[in-house]
Amino acid sequence: MAAIHFIDGEKGGVGKSLFARVMVQYCIDNKVLYELVEADRSNPDVGAFYPDNHKTAVFSESERKAYEADEIFDLALENSVIVNLPAQVYPAVTDWIERNQILEISGKNKVKIHKWFVCSGGYDSLQLFMQSLERFEKKIKHIFVRNFGLCDDWKHIDENQELQELIKTYKVPVIDFPKFSYRERNILDAKRINFSEAKNYKDLGILGRQRLHRFLKQAFEEIEKAKIWNPPAASITPPSDKVDTANSNGKVATKK
Repeated sequence: MAAIHFIDGEKGGVGKSLFARVMVQYCIDNKVLYELVEADRSNPDVGAFYPDNHKTAVFSESERKAYEADEIFDLALENSVIVNLPAQVYPAVTDWIERNQILEISGKNKVKIHKWFVCSGGYDSLQLFMQSLERFEKKIKHIFVRNFGLCDDWKHIDENQELQELIKTYKVPVIDFPKFSYRERNILDAKRINFSEAKNYKDLGILGRQRLHRFLKQAFEEIEKAKIWNPPAASITPPSDKVDTANSNGKVATKK
């Protein structure tokens, strides 16, 4: 069954784009058919990393632009669709869902809708998640993504009784998105290198590529914990950094 995967978080700076990039790479590495829709017009950075493999859409409460997101549902009839949402788009997305009766027709067309809500651990981020969860109840499957790159202490979340009751009531999977080291991320962002290209990017160095592999491995394992995707076969492979025998100068050469 195909699905629409909204990468949400509502607030800016909570890590939506990085998580969306990882989700795309998860599909690539696991040979899962997908469509990427870049819905962030102001900062289309996910589409920039996969320039030949994405479409664009916009969510708007304006009547003139109200139909520009319709292609997302059409695409979902064939494949799973990953939608990178911009910040502060909750009213427009909700309007699109309710005005078009998306929840009703998705059931008839066997299209599931998931919302991967990336949270920074901040009060506003948490309130927005609970707002979305209560608004759509069990009609949209929410996945709570705790971004450890922005917050490494989630005790206040674990002790939030209101949140924990909602998670229990709506059976929300909770996953931990690992921190991606600043050095490797800065290099990839500056060069607009996606994760597939980065696996063999010499400037990262052997240890940098190893840290990248470890990050992806941990992130993929967390995504699988949500039990939303059903990849046919995992194909995650570590960087290939082998050491040759001594060369003609008597030195050990390293393949990169």
